[in-house]
Amino acid sequence: MWKLTVFIIATGQLVYISRASLRQPGSHGFYRFFAWECIVLLFLLNVEKWFVDPFSWHQLISWILLFASFIPLVFGVRTLRKRGHPVAERASAPGLLAFEKTTELVTTGIYAYIRHPLYSSLFLLTWGIYFKAGSLSSTVMALVATTFLIATARADEVECIRFFGVEYQAYMKMTKRFVPFLF
Repeated sequence: MWKLTVFIIATGQLVYISRASLRQPGSHGFYRFFAWECIVLLFLLNVEKWFVDPFSWHQLISWILLFASFIPLVFGVRTLRKRGHPVAERASAPGLLAFEKTTELVTTGIYAYIRHPLYSSLFLLTWGIYFKAGSLSSTVMALVATTFLIATARADEVECIRFFGVEYQAYMKMTKRFVPFLF
């Protein structure tokens, strides 16, 4: 029963955060909402195994991925806030979160290597949670979350091309989506 309660509360918060994006199917925030929902479900599926057999190979992989997920998150948000010159109102993108409303294309810091460090962080989080207790349902949820994260990044790129134009297209040719030099 407590898991259902947590899921309902988390969903309510995610709906509130994503309310503008949910009115815009196809926007990056629309897909991101469903990725977040999958991550919450994945967490609830695996929470009881969080500290079971802490030195097993899958737990060690899990902890490495979970701690690593903070790196692109911290550097990504910090760089966006510092160099992206976000403004409170960006009329062309009502579904963006406050720190996403950048007016300058950020191509330095972590963004010099990957276009989507925040989604990379969510990938690491997803698979870190998955490795806590891999099961068929966890595998399905992690794969669905991954699919939504890829859709989120693709939609975000379309939105960035619309806002930043050829400058963003040139940037796309110089960087990878999620993993430096690979993918």
